Formats: sequence, structure tokens, C-alpha cells
Amino acid sequence: MTVRGRALAMRRVRRSPHRLSSLDELQPKVQVNIGLRARILGLDPGSRVTGFAVLDCAGGEIRYVVSGGIRADGNDFPARLQQIFNGVAQLVAEHQPDEVAIERVFMHRNADSALKLGQARGAALCATFGVPASVFEYAPREIKQAVVGTGAAEKMQVQLMVRRLLKLSGEMGADAADAVAIALCHAHSRRLQGLLSASAKAVRK
Repeated sequence: MTVRGRALAMRRVRRSPHRLSSLDELQPKVQVNIGLRARILGLDPGSRVTGFAVLDCAGGEIRYVVSGGIRADGNDFPARLQQIFNGVAQLVAEHQPDEVAIERVFMHRNADSALKLGQARGAALCATFGVPASVFEYAPREIKQAVVGTGAAEKMQVQLMVRRLLKLSGEMGADAADAVAIALCHAHSRRLQGLLSASAKAVRK
């Protein structure tokens, strides 16, 4: 990517009025009990590469643990599904997530691609059933809106924003960045749910 291209992407991110400008925005503005600590596993399934990210979340505090991609090689599609399953199962066994956030299925112009994506998503989800983790689904536009501030954000913008929010240096692949964005979207959602729950309890009192 050229310097001019990076500068243009950054300007586009700055113009987004509703995006998170800092992880401090996830901090409660009042003293509330949002819930116990949770380890979040974000998954961005693909038939060739499945992005993953692990974040530790406690209230509004978020700590980056790891991210990357599970690459499924070969032309035999069932074998690739098994590689996805095995890769996610290994992640789950190693990191023991409490909650799993995954992108919701969306309509694809190519029926064959949509079918393969759905099967890859199923393989990834089934691999998380080895631990009692709750599963949360988010639409692609919802994820981009939460992290960048617009549901029409480009992948480059998502990459820039997740690195900025988590203060990460170095390059990050698009699949890993998408998985981090999914995990961040869920962290933001659980904070809002905690605030709503606290407000409801205060009203009942």
C-alpha cells in the first residue's frame, strides 16, 4: 500500500462520526457491575482462511491476547473443512474462551461460494462446542459500524482501526483484523448490555 493510500484511508476513518476513537469509550461512565471477566474468541470463517482473535474483557477493559489465521490448504473441500475444525478446536483447547463471537451468515452473489462459506462457518462453530462458551452472532455491517463508524467500511479501514484501538504495531492480515473487529464488536455489545442491566436494576429499586 502506498503512503498516499494509507493517508487516504486514515482520513476516511477520521470522518466517521460514530466510530470508537479509543478503547476508553468502552469504560463505564458510572460505577456499574458489568459482569465477570470474559475471554472472547472472535472468528471470521472462510473456506481458505479462517481469521481468529482472542481478547480478554473485564467490564470496559480489553486486552489483546493473540490473532491470526487458520489456513486450509488443498483442493479437497471436506479435507479443508477438517483443517478448519481442527484449527479452531486447538485454539479453544489452548485459550478456553468464555464467549465466541462470529460473523452472521449473509447472502452471497455466488451460490457455490455462499454454500462453502456456510459449511466453513459450521465447521468453525462446531469446533467451539468442546467448551461451555456462549455464541454471539453479528452482521457484517454491525461489526464495521461498531469499530469504524460506518457499515460500508473497507477492509483497509478495519485493519487500521483495530490496530489503533488496541495499540498494536506491525502489519495485521485482513482475516485476523476482521476477527479482532468481531471480538471488539462483541466487547462493545456486552458493555452496553451491562449498562442497560444496571440501569434496569436501579429503576426497580
